[in-house]
Amino acid sequence: MKSSYDDLALFVQIVRLRSLQAAADYLGLPAATVTRRLKRLEASLGFQLVRRSARHFSLTGEGEVYYASYAALFDELEQVSAQLSRDAQEMSGPLRVSAPTNLATGLLSPMWTDFMKAHPEVRLELMLSNRTEDMLQQRIDIALRIGPQTNSGLYQKKLGWVRTRLVASPEYLAEAGEPVELEQLQQHRLAVFKQLGRWRLQHQSSGRQVTLHPSATSTVDDLTLVKQFVCDGLGISLLPANEIQRPVQEGRLKIVLPEWSGPERDIYAVWPDGRLLNVRARRLRDFMQDYIGRQPVLQGRC
Repeated sequence: MKSSYDDLALFVQIVRLRSLQAAADYLGLPAATVTRRLKRLEASLGFQLVRRSARHFSLTGEGEVYYASYAALFDELEQVSAQLSRDAQEMSGPLRVSAPTNLATGLLSPMWTDFMKAHPEVRLELMLSNRTEDMLQQRIDIALRIGPQTNSGLYQKKLGWVRTRLVASPEYLAEAGEPVELEQLQQHRLAVFKQLGRWRLQHQSSGRQVTLHPSATSTVDDLTLVKQFVCDGLGISLLPANEIQRPVQEGRLKIVLPEWSGPERDIYAVWPDGRLLNVRARRLRDFMQDYIGRQPVLQGRC
């Protein structure tokens, strides 16, 4: 039978307070519970640790060796636990965050600046990647992710969502003609973002749904490059509204077949299950929720 950490901690307190009753009072436990747990620890070890009487307290030889072996380790564990508890409650300290490159460097760029200005004591480490990082292995406190996470080891909180729209440059449409029916898309050059390889389109008025498998003239796994291809007149693409908002406003892109929209892309804050968020991660989560909630395009309203 193995001894538990709780029973070991109890033994250390008994020795330091030189009394079972004093240890019981200090820990807020009944004296009978302290006695029972000490006996359980001794039974698990196979030798007596404490000589007990009404007026006298002393350690056996084995008890002295056992206490000397574990007292320093117990102190170190207590100090580490106390420091971790303080770190979890203090805004000052490191904060490791993972986010998709395109989302983090696009519409959300000002959010990071605003957060750092509001909390200059936080040491932000922002890891940008379009790959899904292992949060535990990479020691990530909190992450932004696109789409619901299938990993049951993650908590997730939805912060917003983005429409996807068909777009092309005015120059391309002037040369190739603008499609007026969905079926005409296959007659055009199509630039496909790899994560949106199937175009699941829905008519906004009728609710009719169609899934297309576009015959792509280019397939790219980076949104920025796909958007650049389309702006340069290399065809039609299905892209998130937050990526095309500015080019559309500037006249560099035009929405094609505006009555049709693609799949919604949900935005989530995620963090590992079983890990309490430290105060810095909680503050960033709430900050992101507020910031994203104030962006119409990130609430599906564009």
